[in-house]
Amino acid sequence: MRHALIFAAGLGERMRPLTDHTPKPLLRVGGKPLIEWHLEKLADAGVHYVVINTSHLAEQFPDALGDGSRWGLRIRYAYEGDTPLETGGGMLNALPLLGAEPFITVSGDIWCDADFGRLPAEPAGLAHLLMVDNPAHHPHGDFALGPDGLLHGHGGPRLTFSGVGVFRPGLLQHWQRAIGHAAGALRTPPAFKLVPLLRAAMAHEAVTGSYHGGLWTDVGTPERLQQIDAWLQVHHPVDND
Repeated sequence: MRHALIFAAGLGERMRPLTDHTPKPLLRVGGKPLIEWHLEKLADAGVHYVVINTSHLAEQFPDALGDGSRWGLRIRYAYEGDTPLETGGGMLNALPLLGAEPFITVSGDIWCDADFGRLPAEPAGLAHLLMVDNPAHHPHGDFALGPDGLLHGHGGPRLTFSGVGVFRPGLLQHWQRAIGHAAGALRTPPAFKLVPLLRAAMAHEAVTGSYHGGLWTDVGTPERLQQIDAWLQVHHPVDND
């Protein structure tokens, strides 16, 4: 049974005022909430169990999505409190619900046409990241993808992490070593970003990647929300009958 984690705890500050009363992953694009596109793709990929981490307006997620049965999924919710725990802290907080096997991750504020079923069930190292071309708002990218499939924190050319990947829980085993005294590390529960852990693992050639050349967007602003909504209305119309 494949498991998955959807990051849905962000405050959606760049999306205000739309996110004042609705969490960003529940904003509608192409006729349905953004997060529903992810749930459908995960179900198609053979995932049966999904953990959704929540914070901002957390009560709206179970109200909108229920237990996941309408997609053939079982959904559990990992509440992070009133303040989101960042990507690393959020993943650490969700681990007790995810188990010991590798799991797929999806950022709740993206849209892409990647086939999640093509992601490796067992990453060669501690993580496998789906990489995309650098968007205009992130021109310098995140990591370099080598011809051997290894990702590197330095060098180039650089690509952008799509927010979709496969992770082993072991990536978080020594998170304190990678984070050090960063702000939030001493909180209970701790709040920290995932990037330092990935860079530490990359230094030991423990992170692989693959390139996705299809459609992908970070739905981070009202303008980009409108753009992907208009595109989906034409190319993927939803039958509401």
